[in-house]
Amino acid sequence: MELVEATAADLRALVTRWYDLAKAMEAYSELNELAYADVDEVPDDGFRAHLDDEDTTDYRIVHDDETIGFVTLREGHHPSRQYSQYLRIVNLVVDDAYRSNGHGTAVIEHVKEMARERGCDHLKVSCEWQNEGARRFYRDTGFQPKQVDYVQPLE
Repeated sequence: MELVEATAADLRALVTRWYDLAKAMEAYSELNELAYADVDEVPDDGFRAHLDDEDTTDYRIVHDDETIGFVTLREGHHPSRQYSQYLRIVNLVVDDAYRSNGHGTAVIEHVKEMARERGCDHLKVSCEWQNEGARRFYRDTGFQPKQVDYVQPLE
């Protein structure tokens, strides 16, 4: 398994996988309701912007020369903190057919090594509170709860 930096040629594949992930997240909160009824309506602008953003990078998860998912990483810092340089996992999705085979754990290990090489001192990730599968996965790969986000719709 390897992480291969995505290019413009990969944008539709990223959008398609993102859409599947976003559709699955709709079940966890009404605030996750998508504005798009179909994947074909989703523009690739967000992922295209990542190509020019020096802090955000998308990687294809490749196993046996086949893309089986993707991960989006964003570097950041908290200058006032002892642990100040971080790498955030923004998106992480492994295709259904390849789940529960250690690929997600391998991605986390690769991301940890990338973070160390970039001079980061910690990783960050968030997931839906009610997504117990994701919470269990992140706990099992060494993450610990630190902060809870609250939301309030303004209607």
